[in-house]
Amino acid sequence: CHLLLGGTEPEKYNGNLLLSYLLGATIHFTGENRKGEDIDTLKTELGKNGRRCYLIPYGGSNSIGALGFVNAAKELKQQLSDLKLEIDYIFFASSSGGTQAGLTLGKDLFGLNAELMPVNIEKSEMEGISLEQVVLNILKEEKKTLGFEKEYRLEEIKLVRGYDENEYGVVTDDEIFAIKLLATCEGILLDPVYTARAFFGMMDHLEHEKISKDSNVLFWHTGGLPANFYYADQLK
Repeated sequence: CHLLLGGTEPEKYNGNLLLSYLLGATIHFTGENRKGEDIDTLKTELGKNGRRCYLIPYGGSNSIGALGFVNAAKELKQQLSDLKLEIDYIFFASSSGGTQAGLTLGKDLFGLNAELMPVNIEKSEMEGISLEQVVLNILKEEKKTLGFEKEYRLEEIKLVRGYDENEYGVVTDDEIFAIKLLATCEGILLDPVYTARAFFGMMDHLEHEKISKDSNVLFWHTGGLPANFYYADQLK
């Protein structure tokens, strides 16, 4: 496994980086290119040495990766049916498009009535392409794979913006507040980059009644716990 990671190599490994190293990944630090811009170059180099490469894009966000969340939507539908629950809104972090595309298609395939609330994590585009367009492109691939006939349009791709003013990976008081609140109240740990930003967005919607007070709200936790150790100095 070869990982291409933005930035420069730190003196000490921590968080997810340490886990990747311990699990045996070959790590390449790519400076400003943190969204997989150097993948093709590395693939060419490895190919010259007789290696056959399977490419996993930035965030694992392609039609295959997104299918995991299509299946997750099916599982959620079954759980809600078993519990006799109706959910009005589903909040989650959206950054590279796969989670959102998978849940969008899964929602339509399996008849989830909830409105998706994908909280945008960063403002920068992916190689000049907006996140909405990235989600749409993955959706088109997915529905072709599954033989699903619904047509999706760019204007239908929704993002909850307003919580992405700070750069990607910059931890603010908002993320810290969300992490500490959920940890102390429920014993559940968010991560500083994705889920804490999305969770704060959900709390802000609830506190300022941007959605109905009587709504049933589900927060979809997408993981990332080890990142807390990388940001330890800022979280304390």
